[in-house]
Amino acid sequence: MKKYSHLTFFLLIAFFSAAAQENKAEEALIKQSINQLFEGMKKGDSSLTHASFSDQCIMQTIATPKNEAPKVKTSSLSDFLKFIGSPHKERFDERIVFTKILIDGHLASVWTDYKFYIDDQFSHCGVNSFQLFKGATGWKVIYIIDTRRKENCGA
Repeated sequence: MKKYSHLTFFLLIAFFSAAAQENKAEEALIKQSINQLFEGMKKGDSSLTHASFSDQCIMQTIATPKNEAPKVKTSSLSDFLKFIGSPHKERFDERIVFTKILIDGHLASVWTDYKFYIDDQFSHCGVNSFQLFKGATGWKVIYIIDTRRKENCGA
C-alpha cells in the first residue's frame, strides 16, 4: 500500500510541474504580445502595435473630467493606430509592470500598473486591464480598459 502512495505522490508532482511549466510558457507569450504593443507605440510603428490586437478590439478608459463624475470613454482601434502611426516628434513611452496574469484555455486576463512618459517627461500613471484571446495567430488583445491619474503614482 505504501508503494502506491509514493507513486501517486510522484505522479501528482509531475502533473502539476508540467502544468506550471505550460502556464509559464503561455505567460511569456502573453507578455510578448503586450510588450510588442508598447514597443510599437514607443517607436511610432502602428503596424507593430496593431499586430498585438484583434481587429474587433474594444478600447476604453475611465476618464475623470474636472468637476465631473468619472465615466467610461470608448475609442476605436483604428483611431489609436492612426495616432501612433502619425508623424510626431515625441516618443510615447508607457512603462508597465505585470501585476497579475490569469489564464483559462484561450482566455487571459492581465493587470498591469503603468507610468506614461512623453519623451522623458512624466505625464500620468494608472492601471491597464487587458483581456486576450489565443487563436490561430497567437495571443491578441480583445479588450483593454485603463485608468489615468497624475497623483499617487509612486516614485
